[in-house]
This record gives sequence, structure tokens and C-alpha cells, in this order.
Amino acid sequence: MALDEIRFYRASEKPYGAFSNLFRRPVVFEGETFATSEHAYQAGKARKPEVKAWVLAAPSPALVAMAAHGLYYWDIVPGWSRTKFDRMRGVLKAKFTQNEDLKELLLATGNARLVESATVDNEVNRLWGEVNGQGRNMLGELLMELRAELRQDGKGVRRAA
Repeated sequence: MALDEIRFYRASEKPYGAFSNLFRRPVVFEGETFATSEHAYQAGKARKPEVKAWVLAAPSPALVAMAAHGLYYWDIVPGWSRTKFDRMRGVLKAKFTQNEDLKELLLATGNARLVESATVDNEVNRLWGEVNGQGRNMLGELLMELRAELRQDGKGVRRAA
């Protein structure tokens, strides 16, 4: 039976916690290796190298996110609000093309709607996911976009025998 909707949130949930940016799996992005996709994403937010280093030094992926969300306006790269979705798109592509098991998991979701389903109601959770069915679910949308792209890339590809 195919699922119409797959909800995920905590990185520790099996099997779909792997869709969380807090899931502990190294990602190589822009020539740098990051502990998680959250690290890779947030690394692009800081204007100054020392602020980036401070954010990335947080002891867990969740604290990396908290540190980055707490940056002052002047510590954030100009135009972040316009570029953040493209950065996340690139980070997700890196994560799911560098890890065959994660790619297979994403492709195995079929046509199900992917939803980051948060419990705490705040602006960030309603942007990247949904809270009580409300929100833009941008992480889910970008994952579904990537899933379609990976599926398209897999068609017509000939493997050398």
C-alpha cells in the first residue's frame, strides 16, 4: 500500500528521520565536509568567517540551527532571504547523491507528499515544515523536487556492461 503522505521531524525516527537536516551524516558541499546537512546549510548564512566558525562549533546539529537563527542582521550575508532556498536545494542534492542509501530511501517514497511535521509553532517551523497542518513545508517541497529530479536522472541512463 502506497502512502499518500510521509511525515518526518526527529532525526532519530526510523526510517524517515534521515530526511531531517539534523540527521547525522557527513555532507561534502562547496569543497568542505560538514557533519550534517544542517551544518552545510547554516555555514552559508554567516557573513564573517569567525561567525561561521562559531556557529559550526555548536555541539549538536540542533544547536547549530539555534546559533544561526540567533544571528544579528549584520552578521548574516546580504541577500540571505533570497538565496537560502537555493542553498538548501544544493545541500539536499549533495546529501542525497553522496549517500546511496538515502537516495534509495527518498526514491522509495513514491509520490507521497513529504512533510516536515514540527510540534513547536514558530515562524521557522512553519517555513520549513508544517505545524498543525499550517506552513510552507519548504523542506518537504525541496525534497519532493529533488526526488523528481533524481527519478528523471535515473531514466535513460545506460550503465556500461
